[in-house]
This record gives sequence, C-alpha cells and structure tokens, in this order.
Amino acid sequence: MTETTKNVRGAGFLYENSEEIIFTPEDFTNEHKMIAQTAKQFIEKEVDPHNEAIENQDFKKVVSLLQKAGELGLLAHSIPETYGGLGLDKISKGLVGEIIGRTSGYGVAHSNHTCIATLPITYFGTDEQKRKYLPKLASGEYIGAYCLTEPGSGSDALAAKTTAVLNDAGTHYILNGTKIYITNAFFSDTFIVYAKVDGTKFTAFIVEKDFPGLSLGPEENKMGIKGSSTRSVIMEDCLVPVENLLGEVGKGHVIALNVLNLGRFNLGSACMGAAKYGLKLALQFTSERQQFGRSIADFPATKEKIANMAATIYAAESLQYRTAGLLEDALGELYDSNNYDEVARRMMEYATECAICKVFGSETLDYVADEALQLHGGAGFIKEYKVEQMYRDSRINRIFEGTNEINRLLIPTHLFRKVSKGELQLEEQVQKALLDMQTPKYSFTGILEREQEAVQLFRRLFLVCAGSAFETYGARLQEEQEVLMKLSDLAIMLFASQSAVLRSMQAISNNSAEKEQAKVLLTKVLVDEYIYAVSSIAQKLLLCVTDGEKGIALRNLVTKNLSAIQEQGYSERKRQLSSILQEKVDYSC
Repeated sequence: MTETTKNVRGAGFLYENSEEIIFTPEDFTNEHKMIAQTAKQFIEKEVDPHNEAIENQDFKKVVSLLQKAGELGLLAHSIPETYGGLGLDKISKGLVGEIIGRTSGYGVAHSNHTCIATLPITYFGTDEQKRKYLPKLASGEYIGAYCLTEPGSGSDALAAKTTAVLNDAGTHYILNGTKIYITNAFFSDTFIVYAKVDGTKFTAFIVEKDFPGLSLGPEENKMGIKGSSTRSVIMEDCLVPVENLLGEVGKGHVIALNVLNLGRFNLGSACMGAAKYGLKLALQFTSERQQFGRSIADFPATKEKIANMAATIYAAESLQYRTAGLLEDALGELYDSNNYDEVARRMMEYATECAICKVFGSETLDYVADEALQLHGGAGFIKEYKVEQMYRDSRINRIFEGTNEINRLLIPTHLFRKVSKGELQLEEQVQKALLDMQTPKYSFTGILEREQEAVQLFRRLFLVCAGSAFETYGARLQEEQEVLMKLSDLAIMLFASQSAVLRSMQAISNNSAEKEQAKVLLTKVLVDEYIYAVSSIAQKLLLCVTDGEKGIALRNLVTKNLSAIQEQGYSERKRQLSSILQEKVDYSC
C-alpha cells in the first residue's frame, strides 16, 4: 500500500484540501490480477451456464457452486491463513465482489456469505470460535447467514425484540424471536444472530442450523435475486451454548454496525461490477441494432447515454478502490488481533466512505440498468435478453445493508459528530471556504486543471452549506432530514469527483494525457454533469437554511463560482468518449 494513504482521516475529504495518492485499479498487483482472473473464469465457466436453474431456485445448484468457489479460494479471501483462509487484502475482496456482482442471485449468496456472515467471527470471534467455524466457512463446507432484521425493527436495528436468557445450569442461552428477510437462510449452516440478553443487552451469537428450537419460514416470493434464498429464521426456546456468544454481552451493536460498514463497501463493489456488465450489454445491443438505416450506436442521443453511464461507472470504480486502499491500511494488520476495541475503532474510521460506496454503487447500477434497458427498446422487457433480469435484480441494492436514505443520513452525521466533539472547527473551515469563493481565481491551462478546481469548489460549497445548516438549526439539525439528505448528496458528489480526478491525475503522471485520453474524457464528462447537479442541490439547500439578503447573496455566489468553471465542448466530449467505448464494445478506461 502507498505510504501516502496512511493516516488519512475518515471523512477528511469533506473539509481538508488533500492531494493524497489513492489506490486505483492501475495499482493492481499480479496477485490481485490472479484472484480476479480466477473469479472471472469461475463465473463464466461454472455460474453463467446455470443461470436458468439458479433463477428457478435450484438451491442445490447454488450450494454446489458455493462449494466449488470454496475449492478455488473465492470464499476464503477475507479469512486469515491461520484459520484456513487466504488472508488477502481488501483490494482482493473488492475485486472478487466486483466480478461476482453481475451474477445476481448467486452473487448475493456468495457476497453475503463471505462478508457479513463470516466477518463477525473473523474479527470478533474467540480463537476457539475461529478454529471451529472459519475453516469450514472458507471451504464452503458451511454456508453462513446474518440475522438482524425483525418484523418490528429494520433500520432501527437496536429496537430488536429477540431475547436471550441464560438457563439455570449456565450452559446455554435460550433465544426467542423471529428474524426476517434472511439471505441464504434455507441452506445456511451458521447464523449470526442478534438478541437482547435479559431483554436489554444487545448481543451477538453464533447459532447453528441444528440447534434445538431453530426453524425456518417459507421462501419469500421476491421481485428479483431469486437465486438467493430469503426466509424468516424463527427461534422458539432455541438452545445456544454459552461458548457461542460472540464478542461481549451488551456489545452486539459494535459487531453489527461495524461489520455493516464492510458490507456496504462490499455491496458497492458488486454493484459497480454489475454496472460495467450493464454498459457492455448496452454497447453490444446498440452496435448490432439497426434503425433508420444505421446502428442505434451512431445516434447522438445514444452516445450521450453511453458517455454518461461510463463516466458514472468510472467514478464508482475510482471511489471503490480508493476506499479499498483506506480499509486495507486500517484493517490489514488486524486479521489475528484480539483487541476488539481497536478493530471496532478502525472499522468505524471510514464509515462515511463505506456508506458512499453503498449509495453511489447501488444508484449507479440502478441508473445503468434503467438506461441499458431503455437502449434495448422493447427487447429490454423480454426475458430472453439479460438486461431484463438485471433491471429486476438491481432494485434491492438500494435497500440492502441499510437503505440509501439511512446511509445518506449517516454521512453528514459523522461530520457533525466530529464538530460536537471539538475534533473539527467547522466555523473556521466555512469562513475560509467563503473567502475563497468571494475571491476566485479561475484560470485553467493544464490538463484537468478545471476538474481539480471543480473538486475544490464542490468542497467549499459543501462547507458553506453545512455551516449555514449548523448555524440555523444547531442541535436540532439531526431532525432536519431533508437538509441532511441534500448535504449528503453534495458529499457523495465531492467524493466521487475527487476520486475520479485523483485517479486520472495519477495515471497521467505515470503515463501521459495522450495515452490516458479515455480517463481524461471520463473525468471531464463526470465533472460537466456534476457542475449542474451541485448547483441545483446547493441552491435548494440554501433555500432551506437561509433567508433574506444573506440567502440571496450566498445563492448568487454559488451561481457565480459554478458558472466560472463551465467549459465549452460539452456534447463533443461525450461523443468522443462514446466512440472509444463503442470501438471496444465494453467499459474501458
């Protein structure tokens, strides 16, 4: 990992003028490429030919495929070598997640198993628990599930009603309650279950499928991801040995919420990989389909759609692997650590970035799936074409791992928590941002100089809007969800655009602008779109949090600064970019 990514503060991109060197796909090692190639070959040779069986819920086939993945090490990347795994880095985790992301139901089963169903034991289990379960989870002998949601608690996970009471002999906890919408339920051997000891202390347990008192509800009839099992897990006086308590009594939230951070990162990778596949389907269809005497790909409206999809995917890819690098720096040395407090602290450090991975990745996939289907015309509505299944399967991702609304609320909340603790002097940052906006010096001569300045401006706008919101509402800001959501949108676009710009600048530095023409165009197209999007959101936000002459002055300042960084050639850049992609008939940068 690069030394310059060390000690990067979580959410620091929101208030620091950082020019850190980030991890990018151009930094993949031979080991990374080997695990990616293994995953790609597995998907193409083993999973793709059985898509119809998987869609028809042939769960025996799903389990057999998971076991084959285990034989290849594709379930073991995030398990230490000491316990039968490969102990690979978070980049490898992201790569495997990306590649299986397009396999819909199978990919959901695979990702769920390797992430939130296994990592609680990896990071918070005792040595005895790790030795008992991790080798089997790594090989696919055991499949795992994660049980958090209940009929009365979803986003408010700590409101769970499932109880755990120690029996008189002190040998077992007796669990009672129901968990719903549990992925992999039908074929799982282990369940990470959260229950309240004595009705109050939120605690995690490792529950095996054969423990007395555990049963399953019927299979849910879902809109999509049909190849993954989804059932209720019911515990009626379920006997769980005391040695299967995971972590500490009353500290289940530490495991649940921190592991979900990695789950959000993981989901972002899968969505980004699926989005790449969706773009490829669109490129293939539009290059083959003829209308009015020429291919659909030749029409300028098609070119604009293709360019916009590709630029968004480029941003998703850039921020995903940037976050992978940050997570590896934070957690890479902790595979065998028993210092659970330190593990939890480091998992929480990049909670903002992980939330953005989830939101941006899932919305990128939804956007690409919708546009790809539109470019297929009527054919996109027919099951014969793969984009139809992609469209159905993509929708769940905005709900998985905490809804996008909940994740949006988390993003600015983390920042304001730093302010309340005195870790960040927000007012100083806001005043500096205002001064820079009042005396702008926009002169662009070098490659991507405008785009670099746009990132700085997006940060200033975020700070000014955040400062205005905090000044207006103070402690009541947490209740102003419309304001928090708009602040989150600004933060997401800032992180996405900065990740793309930093990646492109590093690539140009290592090669040349001429050799990196695609990256330059991808970055320019992205920033072109964000200038208008940021302007709209900032204007609406300031209308919510300011009034009178001050509000008018701030909104005029936004318009003045954003107008100054607009650049001619808006449509031409998209046509150039689309031509590069159409030539390769694939996502390429």
